[in-house]
Amino acid sequence: MKNSRPHPNGRGWFCLLVAAGLSLSAAVAANQAGDRIFQSDFASDESLRAWQISNSQHVRISRTDNQPGVLFIEAPTGGNSNVLARLKLPLESIRGARLKFSARIKAAGVTPPPRPWNGVKFMLHASGPQGDQWPQASVGIGTFVWTNLQFTARVPRDATVAELVLGLEAVHGQVWFDEVQITVLNPPRARPAALPVGPPFKGHDLPRLRGAMIGQVSAEDLREFGEGWGANHVRWQLIWGGFPASPADKADLPAYDAWLEGELKRLDDLLPVCEQVGLKVLIDLHTPPGGRAADSTCRIFSDPACQAKFIEWWDRISRRYRGNQTVWGYDLVNEPVEGNVPDGLMDWQALATATARVVRRNDPNHAIIIEPAPWGGPDAIENLEPIPVPGVVYSVHVYVPHQFTHQGIHGNPAGVRYPGMVAGQLWDRERLRRALSPVVEFQRDHGVHVYIGEFSAIRWAPEDSAWRYLRDCIELFEANGWDWAYHAFREWDGWSVEHGPDQKDRKRSVTPTDREQLLRAWFARNREKPGR
Repeated sequence: MKNSRPHPNGRGWFCLLVAAGLSLSAAVAANQAGDRIFQSDFASDESLRAWQISNSQHVRISRTDNQPGVLFIEAPTGGNSNVLARLKLPLESIRGARLKFSARIKAAGVTPPPRPWNGVKFMLHASGPQGDQWPQASVGIGTFVWTNLQFTARVPRDATVAELVLGLEAVHGQVWFDEVQITVLNPPRARPAALPVGPPFKGHDLPRLRGAMIGQVSAEDLREFGEGWGANHVRWQLIWGGFPASPADKADLPAYDAWLEGELKRLDDLLPVCEQVGLKVLIDLHTPPGGRAADSTCRIFSDPACQAKFIEWWDRISRRYRGNQTVWGYDLVNEPVEGNVPDGLMDWQALATATARVVRRNDPNHAIIIEPAPWGGPDAIENLEPIPVPGVVYSVHVYVPHQFTHQGIHGNPAGVRYPGMVAGQLWDRERLRRALSPVVEFQRDHGVHVYIGEFSAIRWAPEDSAWRYLRDCIELFEANGWDWAYHAFREWDGWSVEHGPDQKDRKRSVTPTDREQLLRAWFARNREKPGR
């Protein structure tokens, strides 16, 4: 049923203005969780006054299904396949805030999109000095009945544009929208009035951890990496079959238990080798219970049994390795993606806090490593508040810009250079520095230690671009005092520094590549070895 009554937080008058199509510039600041900064039921033609619409002949208020009105958008076959409605949002009230976008959507005859990000658009577009972002809901194709859809996104603190986008992109068909709402989930992360004093907790006494992520390596590989290459750290993936897709996605929890116990036994067998060659080990739960859904959201945020199993396993793991001096710490989950967390389940902030408390109760010494959602990127650190548990280290993964680091895979075109223009922006060392600035600010504001759990560039990036990118990344990490792990040592050859730039050559290079020499030169600075 339609309901345009004022919202109980007292700002409902603003919702009424928006529903009537009036300017959003009259909005008061939304700075509390639960504030609704936008609501429209499309009950009248006036509802579209504030929207910018492309192909307006295909956008209208439709009165169907005995409803007062819904937004109807059509991209007919043979016509323009981009029909979009855009609504500018009130920047002053939402900069730095994490928002929840919800709507009812149905569709008819929507054709398959040419790229995964095309199709039915229920999306936020934010733009600023750091570039453009397009977080959006995962919406189906074809024909489907009224469906409740949601997504969450944080508006950058320095955003210059933020707009809600509804419609069809690069597809044909029909789509209807109703009950569109935007609600504040979290206000901007608070910055302390006074900066912390004293060194942050690192969980080790070395000048720096410098190493790599590893997969199914052998004892000989570990000896070569520690003694031959001079690394002092490995991020040990507990990974079931692949990422992000995994056998865990369809397996039951007893099967997950059996797999993880087997992986931990393998870790137990090889930890003495790591101790012998001076490799500090981070235990990384790369595959969480339940794996991931088709949209890559982790099932620990949608299934209560998976969430309980997640806490149970960290209880067991922290009991198992407390007191082990070779283990540096526990990376609770790799690149968490929440999606829409149902009532009764914890979001990542709450789940990370609850799990960290269990771990710290069992193990007072080892570091607890927490990555931000979604995907652990540098900009996602704004989505985290400091965890109120001692001994937490915060981790991000650096693959920016994605079109460069992942060129030639996942539908990204090849031939992208660094430094160079990527997606309309010049990416160089200074641009990388700016991309990492949210992490620097988080570290400064809260007096915490930072760990780069993954960073890489595909080996076939043209003209030594991968070497230049890795060089700039490492120098920035080192300047900020961050520990780091390259992705990856003897895993998939696309990320291997032991392979040359020819994508078709799957054999290790006879002579060391410039990327391998770069890593070895930094590993040579590991003067102290753990346990020596």
